[in-house]
Amino acid sequence: MQDSFENLPPLDLLAIAAHPDDVEQTCGGTIIRMAESGYRCGVLDLTAGDMGTRGTPELRIEESRAAAEHLLLSWRHNLRWPDARIENTIAARMTLAAVIRRLRPRTVILPYWTGRHPDHYRAAEIAYESCFLAGLTRLEEDVPPHRPFKIVYSSLYAHVAPSFVVDISRQFDRRMAALFSYRSQYGDGGSASDLFPSHTEIAERLAAVARFYGNLIGVKYGEPFAVKESIEIHDIVNMPVRSI
Repeated sequence: MQDSFENLPPLDLLAIAAHPDDVEQTCGGTIIRMAESGYRCGVLDLTAGDMGTRGTPELRIEESRAAAEHLLLSWRHNLRWPDARIENTIAARMTLAAVIRRLRPRTVILPYWTGRHPDHYRAAEIAYESCFLAGLTRLEEDVPPHRPFKIVYSSLYAHVAPSFVVDISRQFDRRMAALFSYRSQYGDGGSASDLFPSHTEIAERLAAVARFYGNLIGVKYGEPFAVKESIEIHDIVNMPVRSI
């Protein structure tokens, strides 16, 4: 797995998240499925989670690299922005737009645009605007413009009707292995262990959530996504998911 921008072929799929372990919780199964299908997938973490109760920024980045192996990533990088203090500034947008121009992803996964944690919805806002700016020819003279074709939002914790659900039944166990690579966050010991759910409890909760979304499309495990535009269907005779 690569974390630099040197000699990097364009990515097919890029997930942008506020913290290490965000993508593992919300869209890790989908990333694995796309990688298994032959697509080049990457993750950009904006912060190292330095305001978290457990672990250190250095440890969480190290754990994210271990998780990347389970996610079958071609690329992962951490911008080391200040955790819990992400702001939509010109500097932030220009920085992220420059990254997008270099990665050239076709599809981008963002956090849902509303939520409990300010870092999550600000990450979505900044990343959306940066995807637009990345397509402006005059933004940089030495790097060609690039604007992703599709932006989708991971809506697992948003309590909204998803636009679509991805079947991750075969990828679910690998997704959980990726998540539990963050031993500092999901181990049963360590600081403030009385405030955090146990390893077993977390596994049961996430399995229940994935079962709920999988049930919506008639499979065992699913991950939900939302889009802001309509989805085109070419063949209504062979559409998936039974109505009755």
